[in-house]
Amino acid sequence: MDFSKDPADEKFRAEVRAFLQAYLPEDIARRGQRDYHANRPDVQRWMHILDAKGWAAPHWPVEYGGTGWTPMQQFIWQEELRLAGAPVPDRGALDLVGPVIYTFGDQTQKDWFLPRIRSGEIWWCQGFSEPGSGSDLASLRTRADRDGDDYVVNGQKIWTSEAQWADWIFMLVRTNQDVKPQAGISFLLVDMKSSGITRRPIWSIDEGLTLNETFFDNVRVPAANLVGDEGAGWTYAKFLLGNERSFSAEVPHSKRDLVQLKALAAKAIRNGRSLAEDPVFAAKLARFEIDLMALEWAVLRVLHTPHGDTRSDSVAGVLKLRGAELRQRVAELGAEALGDRAIAVAPDPEGLHNLRDDGLIAPLEDDEWGITHKAIFRRATTIYGGTNEIQRQIIAKGVLGL
Repeated sequence: MDFSKDPADEKFRAEVRAFLQAYLPEDIARRGQRDYHANRPDVQRWMHILDAKGWAAPHWPVEYGGTGWTPMQQFIWQEELRLAGAPVPDRGALDLVGPVIYTFGDQTQKDWFLPRIRSGEIWWCQGFSEPGSGSDLASLRTRADRDGDDYVVNGQKIWTSEAQWADWIFMLVRTNQDVKPQAGISFLLVDMKSSGITRRPIWSIDEGLTLNETFFDNVRVPAANLVGDEGAGWTYAKFLLGNERSFSAEVPHSKRDLVQLKALAAKAIRNGRSLAEDPVFAAKLARFEIDLMALEWAVLRVLHTPHGDTRSDSVAGVLKLRGAELRQRVAELGAEALGDRAIAVAPDPEGLHNLRDDGLIAPLEDDEWGITHKAIFRRATTIYGGTNEIQRQIIAKGVLGL
C-alpha cells in the first residue's frame, strides 16, 4: 500500500466537509455529537437530504444508486460523517439487506425496495437471533411453511434492533425440516404491519431502547417476498454477515472518539495537572492510538482488496474482533476521564435536566453528555455480529487453517 496522501482524496475530503457544513441540520448534528442512537425522524430527514444529492448509498453499485467512489473516498466519507455528528443511517437497510436484495433479489424486489431504502422511506430490522440461537444461527427454529402463494411464519426472534420503528424485517426462516440445518434456511422479507406480529421492547442497562423481542403467530407472507432461492438463505446470510463484520471495525467512529477523548483528558484536572499529562493515563491513550492506527490500515488494506478475493472474507472476522475491543477501550477511557461525573448515565440529552441540578453530581458540560451511555452500551460490541469467541473460531479456521 501507498501510505502517502493523495491530493485528489484531500480535495474530495474538502468537498465532503463543505457539503456537511451546508446541509447537515444543526439540531441533528448536536444529538450526533453526543453519541446517542439517532432517532428515526433525524435519520429520515438526513436520508432525504443525502438521496437528493445522490449520496445516500455511496458504497452500492452505480446501477443501484451508488456514487462510484473509490474505497478510500468511501472511508473518508464515513470519517467526515462521524466528525460532523451526522446520524448513523439505517444500517440494516443500507449495509445489510440492501446488498442482499441487489445481489440475489429479483427485479421486482430491486425496483420496489432499493429506492425506498435510499430515501429512508422504509425502516428495517434484522430477524436472525433467536432464544437459544445466537451466534449458532444454523440452529434457528422459526418456521415458514408454504401454503399456496404464501409462507406461514411461526416463531420468535430476539435482540431485534430498532424493531420499535421498523416497517419491514429481513428474516432467516426454516423452510425445510428434513435436510441438514444450513440447507433448510431461507431469506424472507416481511412487512411488520402483517397480522400476527408482536413486538416487545427490551430496555437495556444504559436506559435506552434499541432492542426488542419479536413474535410471529401464523403470519402470512407472500411467497414473492422470498429473496433468491428457497433453501439458499444460509449463503445469503454469510454474505450479509461478511459485510456486517467488515463495517463493525468502526474505525471512523473510534477516530472521532479519540478526538473527543483527547479533549476530555486535556481539560480534566487530577492532582493539579491535566489528565493528559498523567503518565499512566497518557500511556493508555498512546497505546490506544497506536492500536487504532494499526486497525485503520488493516481496514484500508481490505478495502483495496479486489472484489471477490476470498481472503477479505476471512479477514472480516479479524477486523470485527479487534474493532469491537477498541470500541470498548476508548469508551471506558472516556468514562475514566470524566471521573465522578461518569456516574450520570443521562439517557436523554434533549429533555433530561434534573441531573444538571442534582447536588450530588457535578453538572455535565456539552461534550460530556453521552460518555457513560456509550461506555455501558459498548459492552455489546463484542457480542453483536457474532461474539468475539466465535470470531476467534472463524479466524482459526479461515485464516490460520486450524
